[in-house]
Amino acid sequence: MKNLKINIWTGILDIVNCVLFAVSWPVIFSTAASDAFGGTNLTSGTGTFFYIMAAIGIIVNVIALIQSKQHSISIFGPVLGIIGSALFLLSAAMAFPAIVVLIVGTVFIFLHHPSKNAKAVN
Repeated sequence: MKNLKINIWTGILDIVNCVLFAVSWPVIFSTAASDAFGGTNLTSGTGTFFYIMAAIGIIVNVIALIQSKQHSISIFGPVLGIIGSALFLLSAAMAFPAIVVLIVGTVFIFLHHPSKNAKAVN
């Protein structure tokens, strides 16, 4: 079974997104507090960064899903990556469930299991 580079990069991006999603709340809250007391308006830009990373995560996971399907690799990991990124994109309030789903998805992406309907090649 050949390891796809897109799956490796998708797994790495999902790990990065897990870290970003974990720090998103403290960063957004501290930026909001800074805006309230300092008169700046940085909160929307900070929140937008996290949402852009979630959107990139969805796009990369969709590409990994298509490539995995074409190479008869299990699509369970990319599907969980799409769901995890979509949870955060839906609302940053879902950061914790998104992190859990992304971690499980990353494990399955790195495993590179053949799909159930893959034909054995000698």
